[in-house]
Amino acid sequence: MENANEKFAKRLRASMEKAGYEPKPAVLEREFNLRYWGKPMTLHGVRRWLLGESMPNQDKLETLAEWLIVTPQHLRFGEEIGKRIDKRRARWEEAIGYREREAFEAFINLPAPQRKIVKEVIFAFAQITATAAVKAVKPKA
Repeated sequence: MENANEKFAKRLRASMEKAGYEPKPAVLEREFNLRYWGKPMTLHGVRRWLLGESMPNQDKLETLAEWLIVTPQHLRFGEEIGKRIDKRRARWEEAIGYREREAFEAFINLPAPQRKIVKEVIFAFAQITATAAVKAVKPKA
């Protein structure tokens, strides 16, 4: 299973190719250092990025993203997490009507101790419903 650095390296290489650059350490070192105003990266340092041995700090990641015309989030995390978040957000948007939104707004405006009580009541109802659903599915002996 790939770790975060290896996934970053794969996205970096793909982004370089898409932008028309060979994903080679010499190319990355030259192009990165032309755009980065801090301490220059060494050939060994950028090679480690391409091999998935390390990942750049945020300022360097932003320079890479600007150069390759991708978002820093894409380089660091990829698109998968964004898609999962969008899917979850869409589920909320589709499932919640006007009355539920009013209820959530009222809940958010409650003081913390009252929110805790409301949450406990909701969880109790959810547990009862789940238990009843399991009993309904079980065949009677």
